Amino acid sequence: MLDELRENRLRKIGELHRENINPYPHRYLPVDKIGAIVNNWEEDKKVKIAGRVMAKREHGKSAFIDMKDHSGKIQVYFKKDIIGENQFQMFADYIDIGDIIGVEGRTFKTRTAEPTVLAEKFKLLSKSLLPLPEKWHGLRDTELRYRKRYLDLIMNDEVKKIFLIRSKVVNLIRSFLDKRGFMEVETPMLHKVPGGAAGKPFKTYHEIYGLELYLRIAPELYLKRLLVGGFEKVYEINRSFRNEGISTRHNPEFTMLELYWAYADYQDMMNLCEELLCYVIDEVKGSLEFEYQEEILNFKTPWKRVSFPEILGEKDLDIEKLREILEKRLGKKLDRLSRSQVLKLCEEYIETQIGKDPVFVIDHLKALSPLAKSKEDNPQLVERFELFISGMEIANAYSELNDPVEQRRRFEEKIKIEEESKLIDYDFLEALEYGMPPAGGLGIGIDRLVMLLTNTTSIREVLLFPLLKPESNQ
Repeated sequence: MLDELRENRLRKIGELHRENINPYPHRYLPVDKIGAIVNNWEEDKKVKIAGRVMAKREHGKSAFIDMKDHSGKIQVYFKKDIIGENQFQMFADYIDIGDIIGVEGRTFKTRTAEPTVLAEKFKLLSKSLLPLPEKWHGLRDTELRYRKRYLDLIMNDEVKKIFLIRSKVVNLIRSFLDKRGFMEVETPMLHKVPGGAAGKPFKTYHEIYGLELYLRIAPELYLKRLLVGGFEKVYEINRSFRNEGISTRHNPEFTMLELYWAYADYQDMMNLCEELLCYVIDEVKGSLEFEYQEEILNFKTPWKRVSFPEILGEKDLDIEKLREILEKRLGKKLDRLSRSQVLKLCEEYIETQIGKDPVFVIDHLKALSPLAKSKEDNPQLVERFELFISGMEIANAYSELNDPVEQRRRFEEKIKIEEESKLIDYDFLEALEYGMPPAGGLGIGIDRLVMLLTNTTSIREVLLFPLLKPESNQ
Protein backbone atom coordinates (compact mmCIF):
# COMPACT_ATOMS: atom_id res chain seq x y z
CA MET A 1 0.00 0.00 0.00
CA LEU A 2 2.78 2.43 0.95
CA ASP A 3 4.67 1.62 -2.24
CA GLU A 4 1.56 2.36 -4.32
CA LEU A 5 1.05 5.73 -2.61
CA ARG A 6 4.70 6.63 -3.18
CA GLU A 7 4.53 5.61 -6.85
CA ASN A 8 1.39 7.72 -7.28
CA ARG A 9 3.15 10.78 -5.87
CA LEU A 10 6.20 10.15 -8.05
CA ARG A 11 3.83 10.10 -11.03
CA LYS A 12 2.44 13.49 -9.97
CA ILE A 13 5.98 14.90 -9.75
CA GLY A 14 6.63 13.71 -13.31
CA GLU A 15 3.46 15.40 -14.54
CA LEU A 16 4.37 18.64 -12.75
CA HIS A 17 7.78 18.67 -14.45
CA ARG A 18 6.09 18.18 -17.84
CA GLU A 19 3.93 21.22 -17.02
CA ASN A 20 7.12 23.17 -16.22
CA ILE A 21 6.14 23.39 -12.54
CA ASN A 22 9.02 22.83 -10.11
CA PRO A 23 7.74 20.81 -7.13
CA TYR A 24 10.81 21.91 -5.12
CA PRO A 25 11.31 25.64 -5.79
CA HIS A 26 14.28 27.47 -4.31
CA ARG A 27 12.69 30.22 -2.25
CA TYR A 28 9.44 31.38 -0.67
CA LEU A 29 9.59 33.71 2.32
CA PRO A 30 6.40 33.81 4.39
CA VAL A 31 5.52 37.14 5.97
CA ASP A 32 3.27 35.85 8.74
CA LYS A 33 3.43 33.07 11.32
CA ILE A 34 0.25 31.07 11.74
CA GLY A 35 0.34 31.21 15.54
CA ALA A 36 0.58 35.01 15.49
CA ILE A 37 -2.34 35.25 13.05
CA VAL A 38 -4.58 33.12 15.26
CA ASN A 39 -3.52 34.67 18.58
CA ASN A 40 -3.67 38.27 17.35
CA TRP A 41 -6.71 37.94 15.13
CA GLU A 42 -7.60 40.66 12.64
CA GLU A 43 -10.47 40.22 10.23
CA ASP A 44 -9.79 40.65 6.50
CA LYS A 45 -6.05 40.95 6.98
CA LYS A 46 -3.77 40.23 4.02
CA VAL A 47 -1.39 37.35 4.96
CA LYS A 48 1.35 35.26 3.39
CA ILE A 49 2.03 31.94 5.13
CA ALA A 50 3.86 28.67 4.53
CA GLY A 51 3.48 25.27 6.14
CA ARG A 52 2.51 21.62 5.87
CA VAL A 53 -0.88 20.32 4.73
CA MET A 54 -2.25 18.26 7.65
CA ALA A 55 -5.76 17.56 6.33
CA LYS A 56 -7.64 18.07 3.06
CA ARG A 57 -11.43 18.24 2.55
CA GLU A 58 -12.84 18.73 -0.96
CA HIS A 59 -16.39 19.95 -1.71
CA GLY A 60 -16.86 20.27 -5.47
CA LYS A 61 -15.86 23.82 -6.39
CA SER A 62 -14.31 24.50 -2.97
CA ALA A 63 -11.98 22.79 -0.54
CA PHE A 64 -10.52 23.20 2.93
CA ILE A 65 -7.12 22.25 4.28
CA ASP A 66 -5.55 22.40 7.73
CA MET A 67 -2.16 24.04 7.39
CA LYS A 68 0.55 23.96 10.06
CA ASP A 69 3.85 25.75 10.64
CA HIS A 70 6.06 25.60 13.74
CA SER A 71 3.92 28.19 15.53
CA GLY A 72 0.41 26.79 15.02
CA LYS A 73 -2.33 25.55 12.73
CA ILE A 74 -5.04 27.29 10.69
CA GLN A 75 -7.74 26.38 8.21
CA VAL A 76 -7.34 27.54 4.59
CA TYR A 77 -10.31 27.83 2.21
CA PHE A 78 -9.83 27.30 -1.54
CA LYS A 79 -12.68 28.55 -3.74
CA LYS A 80 -12.54 28.09 -7.53
CA ASP A 81 -14.02 31.47 -8.41
CA ILE A 82 -11.56 33.24 -6.08
CA ILE A 83 -8.31 31.40 -6.77
CA GLY A 84 -9.02 30.73 -10.45
CA GLU A 85 -9.75 27.54 -12.32
CA ASN A 86 -6.12 26.66 -13.16
CA GLN A 87 -4.84 27.05 -9.61
CA PHE A 88 -7.86 25.25 -8.18
CA GLN A 89 -7.33 22.30 -10.52
CA MET A 90 -3.64 22.26 -9.65
CA PHE A 91 -4.58 22.15 -5.96
CA ALA A 92 -7.17 19.39 -6.46
CA ASP A 93 -4.94 17.18 -8.61
CA TYR A 94 -1.50 17.59 -7.08
CA ILE A 95 -1.68 18.68 -3.43
CA ASP A 96 -1.64 15.83 -0.90
CA ILE A 97 -1.57 15.63 2.87
CA GLY A 98 2.05 16.10 3.95
CA ASP A 99 2.97 18.54 1.15
CA ILE A 100 4.46 21.90 2.09
CA ILE A 101 2.84 24.89 0.39
CA GLY A 102 2.79 28.68 0.51
CA VAL A 103 -0.51 30.59 0.56
CA GLU A 104 -1.43 34.25 0.12
CA GLY A 105 -4.92 35.39 1.04
CA ARG A 106 -7.17 37.17 3.53
CA THR A 107 -8.37 36.22 6.99
CA PHE A 108 -12.00 35.60 7.86
CA LYS A 109 -14.04 33.45 10.23
CA THR A 110 -16.52 30.82 9.07
CA ARG A 111 -20.09 30.57 10.33
CA THR A 112 -18.75 28.35 13.13
CA ALA A 113 -16.21 31.07 14.07
CA GLU A 114 -13.24 29.02 12.77
CA PRO A 115 -10.21 31.26 11.98
CA THR A 116 -9.59 30.77 8.26
CA VAL A 117 -7.50 32.14 5.41
CA LEU A 118 -9.28 32.60 2.08
CA ALA A 119 -6.63 31.59 -0.46
CA GLU A 120 -6.06 34.00 -3.36
CA LYS A 121 -3.02 32.11 -4.66
CA PHE A 122 -0.78 29.29 -3.53
CA LYS A 123 2.52 27.63 -4.44
CA LEU A 124 3.76 24.08 -3.98
CA LEU A 125 7.05 24.26 -2.04
CA SER A 126 7.87 20.62 -1.37
CA LYS A 127 6.09 17.52 -2.66
CA SER A 128 6.08 14.72 -0.10
CA LEU A 129 6.53 11.17 -1.38
CA LEU A 130 5.44 9.37 1.78
CA PRO A 131 2.09 10.02 3.48
CA LEU A 132 1.87 11.13 7.10
CA PRO A 133 0.66 8.48 9.54
CA GLU A 134 -3.10 8.69 10.01
CA LYS A 135 -2.69 8.33 13.76
CA TRP A 136 0.47 8.64 15.80
CA HIS A 137 0.36 6.23 18.73
CA GLY A 138 3.18 7.85 20.68
CA LEU A 139 2.49 6.16 24.00
CA ARG A 140 2.29 2.71 22.43
CA ASP A 141 5.39 2.83 20.26
CA THR A 142 7.96 5.08 21.89
CA GLU A 143 10.81 3.38 20.03
CA LEU A 144 9.30 4.39 16.68
CA ARG A 145 8.79 7.93 17.94
CA TYR A 146 12.48 8.25 18.82
CA ARG A 147 13.67 6.67 15.56
CA LYS A 148 11.43 8.90 13.45
CA ARG A 149 11.53 12.03 15.59
CA TYR A 150 10.71 14.16 12.55
CA LEU A 151 7.30 12.47 12.32
CA ASP A 152 6.87 12.73 16.08
CA LEU A 153 7.39 16.50 15.85
CA ILE A 154 4.99 16.85 12.91
CA MET A 155 2.19 14.88 14.54
CA ASN A 156 2.63 15.59 18.25
CA ASP A 157 2.49 19.20 19.43
CA GLU A 158 3.23 18.16 23.02
CA VAL A 159 6.60 16.77 21.93
CA LYS A 160 7.39 19.98 20.10
CA LYS A 161 6.64 21.93 23.31
CA ILE A 162 9.27 19.91 25.17
CA PHE A 163 11.99 21.06 22.81
CA LEU A 164 10.77 24.65 22.78
CA ILE A 165 11.09 24.57 26.58
CA ARG A 166 14.55 23.00 26.29
CA SER A 167 15.69 25.83 24.02
CA LYS A 168 14.24 28.38 26.42
CA VAL A 169 16.03 26.79 29.40
CA VAL A 170 19.43 26.99 27.68
CA ASN A 171 18.81 30.61 26.66
CA LEU A 172 17.75 31.52 30.22
CA ILE A 173 20.91 29.95 31.66
CA ARG A 174 23.05 31.95 29.24
CA SER A 175 21.17 35.16 30.06
CA PHE A 176 21.52 34.63 33.82
CA LEU A 177 25.26 33.93 33.67
CA ASP A 178 26.04 36.65 31.12
CA LYS A 179 24.37 39.26 33.36
CA ARG A 180 26.56 38.13 36.27
CA GLY A 181 29.79 38.60 34.38
CA PHE A 182 30.44 35.00 33.31
CA MET A 183 32.04 34.49 29.90
CA GLU A 184 30.92 31.64 27.67
CA VAL A 185 33.82 29.65 26.24
CA GLU A 186 34.43 26.56 24.12
CA THR A 187 36.94 23.87 25.03
CA PRO A 188 38.05 20.78 23.08
CA MET A 189 35.86 17.71 22.67
CA LEU A 190 38.87 15.63 21.60
CA HIS A 191 41.16 14.94 24.56
CA LYS A 192 44.55 13.28 24.66
CA VAL A 193 43.86 12.32 28.27
CA PRO A 194 40.27 11.72 29.46
CA GLY A 195 39.74 13.52 32.75
CA GLY A 196 37.66 15.87 34.85
CA ALA A 197 35.14 13.21 35.90
CA ALA A 198 34.70 9.51 36.49
CA GLY A 199 33.57 7.65 33.38
CA LYS A 200 34.64 5.34 30.60
CA PRO A 201 35.54 7.35 27.48
CA PHE A 202 34.90 6.72 23.79
CA LYS A 203 38.13 6.25 21.84
CA THR A 204 38.93 7.68 18.42
CA TYR A 205 42.05 8.16 16.29
CA HIS A 206 43.61 11.09 14.44
CA GLU A 207 45.23 9.88 11.22
CA ILE A 208 47.64 12.78 10.51
CA TYR A 209 49.15 12.90 14.00
CA GLY A 210 48.88 9.14 14.50
CA LEU A 211 47.27 9.97 17.82
CA GLU A 212 44.78 8.05 19.94
CA LEU A 213 42.20 10.48 21.30
CA TYR A 214 39.13 10.36 23.52
CA LEU A 215 35.79 12.12 23.36
CA ARG A 216 35.64 14.26 26.47
CA ILE A 217 33.92 12.95 29.56
CA ALA A 218 33.95 16.48 31.04
CA PRO A 219 35.42 19.92 30.16
CA GLU A 220 36.64 20.56 33.72
CA LEU A 221 40.42 20.44 33.32
CA TYR A 222 40.40 22.79 30.32
CA LEU A 223 38.09 25.28 32.03
CA LYS A 224 40.44 25.34 35.03
CA ARG A 225 43.34 26.11 32.70
CA LEU A 226 41.40 29.28 31.85
CA LEU A 227 41.36 30.23 35.55
CA VAL A 228 45.14 29.85 35.52
CA GLY A 229 45.19 32.07 32.44
CA GLY A 230 43.42 34.89 34.26
CA PHE A 231 39.74 34.53 33.38
CA GLU A 232 37.74 34.67 36.60
CA LYS A 233 34.21 33.61 35.58
CA VAL A 234 33.80 31.10 32.75
CA TYR A 235 31.14 28.65 31.66
CA GLU A 236 30.49 26.16 28.89
CA ILE A 237 27.22 24.54 27.85
CA ASN A 238 28.89 21.40 26.62
CA ARG A 239 28.29 18.04 25.03
CA SER A 240 30.13 15.30 26.89
CA PHE A 241 30.34 11.56 26.26
CA ARG A 242 30.58 8.46 28.44
CA ASN A 243 30.84 4.96 27.05
CA GLU A 244 28.55 3.45 29.67
CA GLY A 245 25.05 2.13 30.23
CA ILE A 246 21.82 3.56 28.85
CA SER A 247 18.81 4.10 31.10
CA THR A 248 15.92 6.48 31.64
CA ARG A 249 18.47 8.92 33.14
CA HIS A 250 21.58 8.18 31.06
CA ASN A 251 22.48 8.67 27.41
CA PRO A 252 26.04 8.18 26.08
CA GLU A 253 26.12 11.83 24.96
CA PHE A 254 24.59 14.45 27.18
CA THR A 255 24.52 18.20 27.78
CA MET A 256 25.99 19.86 30.85
CA LEU A 257 26.44 23.38 32.12
CA GLU A 258 29.86 23.65 33.71
CA LEU A 259 31.09 26.91 35.26
CA TYR A 260 34.01 28.13 37.35
CA TRP A 261 34.21 31.20 39.56
CA ALA A 262 37.61 32.34 40.81
CA TYR A 263 37.89 33.25 44.52
CA ALA A 264 34.58 31.52 45.37
CA ASP A 265 33.95 28.18 47.11
CA TYR A 266 31.27 25.49 47.27
CA GLN A 267 29.08 27.59 49.57
CA ASP A 268 29.02 30.28 46.90
CA MET A 269 28.19 27.55 44.36
CA MET A 270 25.19 26.48 46.46
CA ASN A 271 23.89 30.04 46.51
CA LEU A 272 24.53 30.48 42.79
CA CYS A 273 22.87 27.14 42.02
CA GLU A 274 19.75 28.14 43.97
CA GLU A 275 19.57 31.53 42.26
CA LEU A 276 20.13 30.12 38.76
CA LEU A 277 17.64 27.26 39.01
CA CYS A 278 14.99 29.40 40.72
CA TYR A 279 15.36 31.99 37.95
CA VAL A 280 14.96 29.36 35.22
CA ILE A 281 12.07 27.59 36.98
CA ASP A 282 10.15 30.80 37.62
CA GLU A 283 10.60 31.95 34.01
CA VAL A 284 9.48 28.59 32.59
CA LYS A 285 6.76 27.60 35.07
CA GLY A 286 5.68 31.00 36.41
CA SER A 287 6.08 29.76 39.99
CA LEU A 288 8.59 28.11 42.32
CA GLU A 289 6.10 25.32 42.90
CA PHE A 290 5.04 22.93 40.15
CA GLU A 291 3.87 19.36 39.66
CA TYR A 292 6.25 16.60 38.67
CA GLN A 293 4.94 13.05 38.41
CA GLU A 294 1.84 13.81 40.50
CA GLU A 295 3.79 15.47 43.33
CA ILE A 296 4.22 19.18 43.99
CA LEU A 297 7.88 20.26 44.11
CA ASN A 298 8.72 23.34 46.18
CA PHE A 299 11.81 25.33 45.17
CA LYS A 300 11.52 28.16 47.67
CA THR A 301 14.94 28.88 49.16
CA PRO A 302 16.95 28.05 51.19
CA TRP A 303 17.04 24.42 50.12
CA LYS A 304 17.74 21.69 52.65
CA ARG A 305 21.36 20.68 53.26
CA VAL A 306 22.41 17.30 54.68
CA SER A 307 25.92 15.90 55.05
CA PHE A 308 26.92 12.59 53.48
CA PRO A 309 28.12 11.19 56.84
CA GLU A 310 24.74 12.16 58.33
CA ILE A 311 22.98 10.15 55.62
CA LEU A 312 24.88 7.04 56.76
CA GLY A 313 24.70 7.83 60.48
CA GLU A 314 28.51 7.85 60.71
CA LYS A 315 29.99 10.97 62.28
CA ASP A 316 33.59 9.87 61.63
CA LEU A 317 33.06 8.37 58.18
CA ASP A 318 36.08 7.24 56.19
CA ILE A 319 36.55 5.17 53.05
CA GLU A 320 36.86 1.86 54.94
CA LYS A 321 33.66 2.46 56.89
CA LEU A 322 31.89 3.29 53.65
CA ARG A 323 33.22 0.07 52.11
CA GLU A 324 31.85 -1.93 55.09
CA ILE A 325 28.43 -0.29 54.77
CA LEU A 326 28.24 -0.99 51.05
CA GLU A 327 29.48 -4.58 51.37
CA LYS A 328 26.87 -5.24 54.06
CA ARG A 329 24.08 -3.79 51.90
CA LEU A 330 25.18 -5.57 48.74
CA GLY A 331 26.13 -8.84 50.41
CA LYS A 332 29.47 -9.11 48.63
CA LYS A 333 33.09 -7.98 48.81
CA LEU A 334 34.04 -4.87 46.84
CA ASP A 335 37.48 -4.42 45.27
CA ARG A 336 36.82 -0.71 44.79
CA LEU A 337 34.02 1.78 45.34
CA SER A 338 32.17 3.56 42.56
CA ARG A 339 30.35 6.86 42.42
CA SER A 340 27.18 5.08 41.28
CA GLN A 341 27.13 3.11 44.55
CA VAL A 342 27.42 6.33 46.54
CA LEU A 343 24.68 7.96 44.48
CA LYS A 344 22.43 5.00 45.20
CA LEU A 345 22.96 5.45 48.94
CA CYS A 346 22.07 9.15 48.63
CA GLU A 347 18.97 8.40 46.57
CA GLU A 348 17.73 5.78 49.05
CA TYR A 349 18.15 8.13 51.99
CA ILE A 350 16.55 11.09 50.25
CA GLU A 351 13.60 9.03 49.05
CA THR A 352 12.81 7.71 52.55
CA GLN A 353 13.81 10.67 54.72
CA ILE A 354 13.45 13.91 52.75
CA GLY A 355 11.09 13.54 49.80
CA LYS A 356 11.14 15.09 46.36
CA ASP A 357 12.05 18.73 47.07
CA PRO A 358 15.61 19.92 46.29
CA VAL A 359 18.31 18.92 48.76
CA PHE A 360 22.06 19.51 48.79
CA VAL A 361 24.06 16.48 49.95
CA ILE A 362 27.31 18.05 51.18
CA ASP A 363 30.71 16.95 52.51
CA HIS A 364 31.71 13.87 50.54
CA LEU A 365 34.68 11.56 51.05
CA LYS A 366 38.03 12.80 49.72
CA ALA A 367 38.86 9.35 48.34
CA LEU A 368 35.93 9.66 45.91
CA SER A 369 36.49 13.32 45.03
CA PRO A 370 40.03 13.75 43.65
CA LEU A 371 39.44 17.29 42.31
CA ALA A 372 37.87 18.86 45.41
CA LYS A 373 39.45 20.68 48.36
CA SER A 374 39.53 18.97 51.76
CA LYS A 375 37.50 20.45 54.59
CA GLU A 376 39.74 22.33 56.97
CA ASP A 377 38.14 20.75 60.05
CA ASN A 378 37.98 17.19 58.65
CA PRO A 379 40.59 16.17 56.05
CA GLN A 380 38.73 12.91 55.28
CA LEU A 381 35.93 14.96 53.71
CA VAL A 382 35.87 17.50 50.87
CA GLU A 383 33.93 20.68 50.21
CA ARG A 384 31.52 19.24 47.68
CA PHE A 385 27.78 19.00 47.15
CA GLU A 386 25.42 17.09 44.92
CA LEU A 387 21.93 18.47 44.33
CA PHE A 388 19.06 15.97 44.24
CA ILE A 389 15.55 16.79 43.04
CA SER A 390 12.83 14.16 42.92
CA GLY A 391 15.45 11.46 43.44
CA MET A 392 17.63 12.60 40.52
CA GLU A 393 21.10 14.06 40.79
CA ILE A 394 20.85 17.41 38.99
CA ALA A 395 24.05 19.22 39.98
CA ASN A 396 27.55 18.60 41.36
CA ALA A 397 29.97 21.20 42.72
CA TYR A 398 33.29 21.60 44.57
CA SER A 399 35.61 24.00 46.17
CA GLU A 400 38.23 23.29 43.53
CA LEU A 401 41.57 21.82 44.54
CA ASN A 402 44.30 24.23 43.44
CA ASP A 403 47.32 22.76 45.29
CA PRO A 404 49.42 21.23 42.46
CA VAL A 405 51.37 18.89 44.77
CA GLU A 406 48.22 17.53 46.42
CA GLN A 407 46.49 17.23 43.03
CA ARG A 408 49.38 15.19 41.63
CA ARG A 409 49.34 12.91 44.69
CA ARG A 410 45.58 12.31 44.34
CA PHE A 411 45.83 11.51 40.63
CA GLU A 412 48.61 9.02 41.33
CA GLU A 413 46.57 7.39 44.13
CA LYS A 414 43.56 7.18 41.85
CA ILE A 415 45.34 5.22 39.12
CA LYS A 416 46.60 2.73 41.72
CA ILE A 417 42.96 1.98 42.56
CA GLU A 418 41.58 2.12 39.01
CA GLU A 419 43.80 -0.30 37.13
CA GLU A 420 42.03 0.24 33.78
CA SER A 421 43.24 3.86 33.63
CA LYS A 422 46.93 4.74 33.78
CA LEU A 423 46.56 8.20 32.21
CA ILE A 424 47.32 11.43 34.04
CA ASP A 425 46.93 14.86 32.48
CA TYR A 426 50.41 16.15 33.24
CA ASP A 427 49.83 19.30 31.19
CA PHE A 428 47.00 20.21 33.58
CA LEU A 429 49.26 19.56 36.56
CA GLU A 430 51.91 21.83 35.03
CA ALA A 431 49.28 24.54 34.52
CA LEU A 432 48.38 24.31 38.24
CA GLU A 433 52.02 24.85 39.12
CA TYR A 434 51.79 28.35 37.62
CA GLY A 435 49.07 29.09 40.17
CA MET A 436 45.29 28.75 40.00
CA PRO A 437 43.23 30.99 42.27
CA PRO A 438 40.87 29.42 44.80
CA ALA A 439 37.64 28.73 42.94
CA GLY A 440 34.24 27.12 43.03
CA GLY A 441 33.00 24.93 40.19
CA LEU A 442 29.46 23.83 39.36
CA GLY A 443 28.00 21.35 36.89
CA ILE A 444 24.28 21.09 36.11
CA GLY A 445 22.71 18.38 33.97
CA ILE A 446 20.65 20.17 31.32
CA ASP A 447 18.86 17.03 30.14
CA ARG A 448 17.64 16.10 33.62
CA LEU A 449 16.64 19.67 34.39
CA VAL A 450 14.48 19.69 31.26
CA MET A 451 12.97 16.35 32.34
CA LEU A 452 11.78 18.04 35.54
CA LEU A 453 10.43 21.10 33.77
CA THR A 454 8.52 19.06 31.16
CA ASN A 455 7.21 16.38 33.56
CA THR A 456 8.92 13.52 31.72
CA THR A 457 10.56 10.44 33.24
CA SER A 458 12.89 9.37 30.42
CA ILE A 459 15.92 11.27 29.18
CA ARG A 460 15.05 10.13 25.66
CA GLU A 461 11.96 12.34 25.74
CA VAL A 462 14.12 15.47 26.05
CA LEU A 463 16.77 14.49 23.47
CA LEU A 464 15.84 15.13 19.86
CA PHE A 465 17.81 12.12 18.65
CA PRO A 466 18.73 9.72 21.48
CA LEU A 467 21.09 6.84 20.76
CA LEU A 468 19.14 3.64 19.94
CA LYS A 469 20.04 0.07 19.16
CA PRO A 470 20.26 -0.61 15.44
CA GLU A 471 17.07 -2.06 14.00
CA SER A 472 17.28 -5.76 13.19
CA ASN A 473 16.93 -5.11 9.43
CA GLN A 474 19.82 -2.61 9.33
